[in-house]
Amino acid sequence: MVSEKKSAVAVVMGSDSDMAVMQSCIDTLKDFGIEPVVRIISAHRTPDVAAEFAQNAAENGIKVIIAAAGMAAHLAGALAAKTTLPVIGVPLISSTPLEGIDALLSTLQMPPGVPVATVAIGKAGVKNAAILAVQILALSDEGLAKKLADFKKTQEKKTIEKDSALQ
Repeated sequence: MVSEKKSAVAVVMGSDSDMAVMQSCIDTLKDFGIEPVVRIISAHRTPDVAAEFAQNAAENGIKVIIAAAGMAAHLAGALAAKTTLPVIGVPLISSTPLEGIDALLSTLQMPPGVPVATVAIGKAGVKNAAILAVQILALSDEGLAKKLADFKKTQEKKTIEKDSALQ
């Protein structure tokens, strides 16, 4: 068993090859002052580890789980089945010709009673998964809510500046 460091967010990926894409999620969480627990756990290769992780996540201080996987992409659903915590699924592009559509449908199509919040495929969804986790945590954390409001204002300012540069 791997000992868990204390964090409000866990970023779990099915393979170490997913780290290159998921680093943006980790970095975005760190920008908000959240040092996530980062794990490689496979729904298929290590199903017992996945179940144990999900079952103990809340006890370990985790409040939101971000799960990323490609192809069959069962990781988010496998974790969601074993926890009451919010799980955010990030479908990743794999080596199949479907370019992540297979992972999107696997992540999105959960049975009633086992929800997984699903973001866009790949890089587009990675940052949004982090922001969604921050939004969930900000409901009960005023400091994080302020950081989130500042983030939104900064996004607005940058977009207005880009528009002004075109005029």
